[in-house]
Amino acid sequence: MRPRRLFVIVLVIAALAAASFAQTTRHALKLDDIARLRDVRDPQVSPDGQWIAYVVATIDTKEDKSNSHIWMVSYDGKSDRQITFSQDSESSPRWTPDGNFLSFTSSRPGKAKGNQVWLLDRKGGEAMQLTEFKGRLQGYEWSPDSKRLALVIGDPDPEAEAAASPSPGGAPKPPKPIVIDRYRYKQDGQGYLLSGRHSYIYLYDIESKKLERLTSGKWDESSMSWSPDGHTIAFMSNHSDDPDRDPSAQLFVAEAKAGATEKQLTQPANRAGRTRPEWSPDGKWLVFTEGDEKKYGAYSMDRLLFVPADGSSAPTRVKAVDDLDRGVSGLRFGVDDKSLTVLVTDDRSVYPANVSRNAVQRLMASPVVVSSLTSGGGHVALLSGNDAKPTEIYALEGGSLRQLSHQNDALLAELELGATEEINFKSKDGTEVHGLLTYPVGYVKGSKVPLLLRIHGGPNGQDQHSFSTERQWFAANGYAVLAVNYRGSSGRGQQFSRAIFADWGHYEVEDLLAGVDHVIKMGVADPDRLGVGGWSYGGILTDYIIASDARFKAGTSGAGTAFTVAFYGTDQYIIQYDYEIGPPWNPKSWETYQKISYPFLHADRIKTPTLFLGGERDFNVPVQGGQQMYQALRSLGIDTQLVIYPNENHGIQRPSYVRDRYERYLAWYDKYLKKSPAQTPAVAKQ
Repeated sequence: MRPRRLFVIVLVIAALAAASFAQTTRHALKLDDIARLRDVRDPQVSPDGQWIAYVVATIDTKEDKSNSHIWMVSYDGKSDRQITFSQDSESSPRWTPDGNFLSFTSSRPGKAKGNQVWLLDRKGGEAMQLTEFKGRLQGYEWSPDSKRLALVIGDPDPEAEAAASPSPGGAPKPPKPIVIDRYRYKQDGQGYLLSGRHSYIYLYDIESKKLERLTSGKWDESSMSWSPDGHTIAFMSNHSDDPDRDPSAQLFVAEAKAGATEKQLTQPANRAGRTRPEWSPDGKWLVFTEGDEKKYGAYSMDRLLFVPADGSSAPTRVKAVDDLDRGVSGLRFGVDDKSLTVLVTDDRSVYPANVSRNAVQRLMASPVVVSSLTSGGGHVALLSGNDAKPTEIYALEGGSLRQLSHQNDALLAELELGATEEINFKSKDGTEVHGLLTYPVGYVKGSKVPLLLRIHGGPNGQDQHSFSTERQWFAANGYAVLAVNYRGSSGRGQQFSRAIFADWGHYEVEDLLAGVDHVIKMGVADPDRLGVGGWSYGGILTDYIIASDARFKAGTSGAGTAFTVAFYGTDQYIIQYDYEIGPPWNPKSWETYQKISYPFLHADRIKTPTLFLGGERDFNVPVQGGQQMYQALRSLGIDTQLVIYPNENHGIQRPSYVRDRYERYLAWYDKYLKKSPAQTPAVAKQ
């Protein structure tokens, strides 16, 4: 062999080896990687079943905001492309039933301000603004003949409009005093709920561009659904004398014309939710979900009901779903009135199932988590992911999933993630409790590592087999992460969920501590390096944990509260206070308030250095809860810090604040659980 030829072969081999090494070299999740994650949501199958429109949200770190745009993927997965490109976000894609157009909502500049409906010809071209109304668009749906829209529009705020549009050359007018006269008067993200402002259903004619109200009542309306023949609209509303005191809805139908008179299909005893009712294909039946009585509202588990569309008989519960003892959602009929598909929340999974009057047929085995099921042209698409894969669009075919979108595949190819496994254990009283354990990246079996108990909110929710950026962030930095579905969580049945009724900080704490003990016994957790934290009810439970067990060397409590009675009338949960615990002036209720406020009333038991965090404008769990606990620990000489994110509600949205929170979490835990702690953001940025 000639030397030059040998030299070339050596170079080729070296290049191939380098390429192979580049392909297989992965790194643990970094903060910059988190900003690259794409949020895939709201799939919509076209009427012919050949395309799925969906939304992709990305982070613009330079502008410090999130942007969302509409994409379209073919059902065979061969074509996937972005179809909106404005500087403003677009969302809520909806196909016209004739398949000729795709609509979406956007606040991009146009003929009218605010979020409006826009229309994009499927053949191509620029999008055109379709609607020009004033008010807050909350949802819309096409009529079966593609000639009209039904829209839910909230009354505009005249004061906000006046402040935003001062007279030319003039200074903005000072805002008027906020006058409150409602029982339930605040809601996170919406602000103060004022009398005289409602949300109504409107009909919009495409050809004439005429917008008219469907009914003439003075009640909030939502969740409209066109009948298959387009003659009737079903919707949810609450016509009680004081809807604030009884938030459950009732199901109504009305002829699809302006000024129609609605007809109630449900009975006073029914407690329908606000989710969209579903028509059977023949238009004879409506199916909807019903929750629990209001005292159990925090632990509600939706069940299934059928009712004749003509109101000839009362709604009927589906016994097979009742016997399942699991919550259902995502109702969708198939091509006939005998095939209803639902999503079932069940023990760390959410699976699709077909429901008949007498049986529930599971379509996929666990573990699996699916959502946003949509169908058209005989095809079904949905969202899914897993512990090691963010959510993408999938086709559901014969009980299996076929991936269609690949928005995060390139990033995942660069990352080494922590493995997640299911764990089951017994609580103090023998109750079986389930959870998920995520191992540190590169974990060596048999080694003991620092453990973080990260507690989900709700409490009516569950940690499940879906991608958790938070768990992977901690796993990338050397921590094992334990997620426990404590009593009060969903997915384990009514009795499990209601076990904590008016007894907060008891069984949840026992379940959480039993999980920590279990991971210690597994030989994974170092008992001398334990941390705890969570957000919302996870923050509340963090306060309970650190007041119950001094083993934890560091805690992070986000959007929590520990002095419950102090929040009566200051947050959005007045119904839960009045009907689950009772008003504070009732002597028995007062005893309960004192019992469940033990982290604050007995703050002197706390020895855990704890970081408190919250959004400045949080109406869900106001930041005062963190302020009180911060002040208590500061007064007691326990190392603590309070972080308030300006202009943020319950969920932190601004990308720079999201990053800041991850940095602070890690720095706080590292300071107390590792020998070489990371710097806090304040120090790192000096």
